[in-house]
Amino acid sequence: MLFKGLLTTSCCVAALVALPASAQSVADANDTTSQDSPLSLGSQADASDEAGSVVVTGTRIQRPNNRSAAPIVTTTAAEIAAQGATTIEEVVNRLPQVQVNSEQNFSDSEGRQRIKLRSLGYERTLMLIDGLRIGLANTVDVGIIPTALVDRIDVLTGGASSVYGSDAVSGVVNFVLKKNFEGIRLDANYSFFNHNNRENAVTDAASRIGVTSPNGMTNDGGRSDISLSAGTNLFDDRVNISGFVNYRQSDLVRLGDRSTAICEVVQPSNTAPLSCSRASFTPAGTIIPQAGASAGQVLVNNPNGSGTFIPINSGPVAAQANPYDDWAFQRPFDRINAGGFLTAQLSDHVELYANGLWYRDKSYNTQLNRTLNFGAYGSDPYRVNCDNPFLSASQAQVLCGANAGVAGQYAPIDVRYRFDGLPQVQQKFTNEGYRIVAGLRGRVFDDTWSYDVAGMISRARLDNIDTPRARFTSVNNSLDVVNVGGTPTCRSVVNGSDPACVPFNAFAPFNQNVALNEYLYGGETGGLYTRIPRLLQFLGTVSGDLGKYGIRSPLAEQGIAIAIGAEYREEMERSTVNDIFRQNNGYGENQRVTQSILEGNVEVQAPLVENQSWTQLLQLNAGYRQSKYNRLDGSFGTWKVEGIWSPIDDITFRGSYNKSQAAPGVGAASNAANIFWNQGFYADPCAPRVDPSNPNGPRLAPSASLAQCRNTGLADNLYGSATLICPDDRCTVREGGFGLTPETAFTKTFGVVLRPRFLPGLTVSIDRWLIDLEDQLTFLNPADWINECLTTGNDYFCRGIVRNPNGTLSSSPASSPQTGWVSRGSVNGYKSQSHGWDFQGQYNLGLGNVGFLDMSFNGTLMTRVGSQGAPTVEPRDCTGYWGSGCGESMPKWAHQFRTTWTSSDRVASVSLNWRHRGGMPLTFYAPASTGIPAQNESARRDQYPGIKAYNWFDLAFSFDVNKKMTFRLAANNIFDKDPPLVPDSRSQIGLLRGNTIMGYDLLGRQIVAGLSVRM
Repeated sequence: MLFKGLLTTSCCVAALVALPASAQSVADANDTTSQDSPLSLGSQADASDEAGSVVVTGTRIQRPNNRSAAPIVTTTAAEIAAQGATTIEEVVNRLPQVQVNSEQNFSDSEGRQRIKLRSLGYERTLMLIDGLRIGLANTVDVGIIPTALVDRIDVLTGGASSVYGSDAVSGVVNFVLKKNFEGIRLDANYSFFNHNNRENAVTDAASRIGVTSPNGMTNDGGRSDISLSAGTNLFDDRVNISGFVNYRQSDLVRLGDRSTAICEVVQPSNTAPLSCSRASFTPAGTIIPQAGASAGQVLVNNPNGSGTFIPINSGPVAAQANPYDDWAFQRPFDRINAGGFLTAQLSDHVELYANGLWYRDKSYNTQLNRTLNFGAYGSDPYRVNCDNPFLSASQAQVLCGANAGVAGQYAPIDVRYRFDGLPQVQQKFTNEGYRIVAGLRGRVFDDTWSYDVAGMISRARLDNIDTPRARFTSVNNSLDVVNVGGTPTCRSVVNGSDPACVPFNAFAPFNQNVALNEYLYGGETGGLYTRIPRLLQFLGTVSGDLGKYGIRSPLAEQGIAIAIGAEYREEMERSTVNDIFRQNNGYGENQRVTQSILEGNVEVQAPLVENQSWTQLLQLNAGYRQSKYNRLDGSFGTWKVEGIWSPIDDITFRGSYNKSQAAPGVGAASNAANIFWNQGFYADPCAPRVDPSNPNGPRLAPSASLAQCRNTGLADNLYGSATLICPDDRCTVREGGFGLTPETAFTKTFGVVLRPRFLPGLTVSIDRWLIDLEDQLTFLNPADWINECLTTGNDYFCRGIVRNPNGTLSSSPASSPQTGWVSRGSVNGYKSQSHGWDFQGQYNLGLGNVGFLDMSFNGTLMTRVGSQGAPTVEPRDCTGYWGSGCGESMPKWAHQFRTTWTSSDRVASVSLNWRHRGGMPLTFYAPASTGIPAQNESARRDQYPGIKAYNWFDLAFSFDVNKKMTFRLAANNIFDKDPPLVPDSRSQIGLLRGNTIMGYDLLGRQIVAGLSVRM
């Protein structure tokens, strides 16, 4: 039999599109409802009717009929196949319990895939593979797991620190893998986007500045996913060896490839039409004199080639430009995964198991090929010689005045030239790593006790390679040009100081000189920033059924079960930066930090009543874990108390209450204890601000009011003063300096599971969950300190802003300044809350000769996405709102509902999925009762007050060509629904999202074709 072996005892329901409700636990061996459920969507070869070892998320106790007291949502291999997903994050992003992001694909990420449950942050979601950690928290890449290798994904809501240790605060995501393969299997998927670019408000704004928008149907964004798995059984099936290799690839889709994102739209006021943000770098060439009568004016070379300057963003199309048209909507990546599995039954009581996973992912962000403004190098401007042969008489007069044409005279300038038509530059990311597990497990003493002893090492290398920068001296040399025999020649070539120099005609439009580009960038490399996280985990668990010794309730058939465990972890994170990165970015240091953790835990399951006329099941569970971190004083304990009550078979009530804690990770703990300074991240909100629709035009009034600026310690007479403008709007940042303590979360869940006997195959569950987080560990950027201080005036936030005596926020980082900076780093905050309801349902209906009908529903009602930054700050509830003060947040209601028909011979199936996401108003319109800080009336946007409710429909088809081949075809977002348009999205949430936010299908209809071949 193909792929036979260590499947969980829930294998019989593994093919259901979503496994809600029924404990999302291991199915009982005598559960005929589960066993009779039809397989679908090409998963026939993935199931087995043989019971194997028990894998239950949320407990270390191995007992075949475990039922979960906390809600668990399960996504199966069939759901993944129906979606045709290329990456794991695509799969989990569909769950309403997950705050959507696109770490693998979008332009502002490093290419790692992480998961954020319940809007409580990546670092509070513990990610496991078969019950062991994937790697070091917040550095893991779940892309180490190919989608074809996943048997199921369990998502446990709420804290689970007593079982799994630190980080399990908002929940646990456990990837249960297919193992013990026998035979050969090939899985291949190819997908692309089939999208109709339509006219909209963005295309209208783009047309007003001469930017051409894509129009009509396009097919792009191709992605491939190919997996080859093979395995064999040896020595009378006592040994199984299996392995796989997987390749995934994605093509580039640029922001400019979608009419909804052809330019970044902003709305300067409530009644103003949308306008496009425009770049200071233009293909005609931007020249900014730094002295003389035209000093500070932003000019461009006249696109008609007349040798004159005209103001930027005036007249011809080439006098203005879109800064983001070539940024990635879907970034290109190439990922290779490989791995192997070994199980060996050494004796009746000892099984050896081992597995290894390896991956390498390469991706890049596309960016425009351009020079950098001189401020990127320092305060010295570029210089052009006033007798430069490339200068027309008119241009020389503007730049040099009376010195026009005079040899030996120079004019200070800034040059911002965009080389359209030449190859784009790339910011590159390489993520690679491995994870190795080995252990022994088995049952002893007449199968009363089971044991599992395992060790795991996970190591990754994350390389961030900046875009190459031309050297300041090279640009300056190329601008210093003299006439040699009628040929413009670099002065440095004439005097021999730089024989390779190529003259730069920055004073004519549309320069596409390949030799110049090679001179400026050919020998340059980007700065390299490398992180190497490593996690060692050693875990031992002993689990026993004390009923074999007569330790049981007199009203129960089963005895008390217990699990005792011990765990040791060692965290290490090393970072290295080269001199180029440090020079280009103004920060970065080489460091290696470690942290060790020692933990012990115990769990108890106590059936009190079973199979009585008045109660079918009454059970209590409890757990406790003590943790000791070498970087923290003392130790701390976490615990859980759970209960299950089934008065009759049809109804089960369940509830749990647990305390979870998360200690600072090794990197956060180390960085918080150290202090260093750098430049960048923010501009002073009390200084005159850049006009986003005309970045180099006259500055606008400060974004903050006078009253708000007083909160930051600014004197009234300095409000709006140009002296507050930091160089290049990059003020000084102090990194670290805050001591950290563990954060604590209390989670309460209670719900009911209904399985009415008068409707066989129906299961419904309703669960209430409340996660209350205290002393939350949070990372605050300068903008966080500033925005909260401006809006609340609270000392907790305002302490992070330290002005110089002259009011400025700019100091030399090299001087370790005592004033003139804003903080950045990890701190202990006050409170966060995530409350809601989960509704799940499943109905399996036999249709006789017509086939089978399976329906599954998974919905979440958020009742609170709250935070309170300090005791004296108004509690904030962002439920259903997005924008300033709340970020992208989560909708009040979201669900997916899938209906699958399978033929009676299980050869063909058709599946329709309905995804819904509730409306989300802009935070400006939030009532005072939410505690969301009131915004200035200038933030009103009545034409775009928020995002309406969205619905998408997906259709999937599967057909067994023969017993060894299955063909799949799917269309996601079949009606090609555009994402919502949200002007000013970058200023609202601080991220470039292509005029929208995450949580919506950004690229349109997706077509997927797949094939599975079993040999």
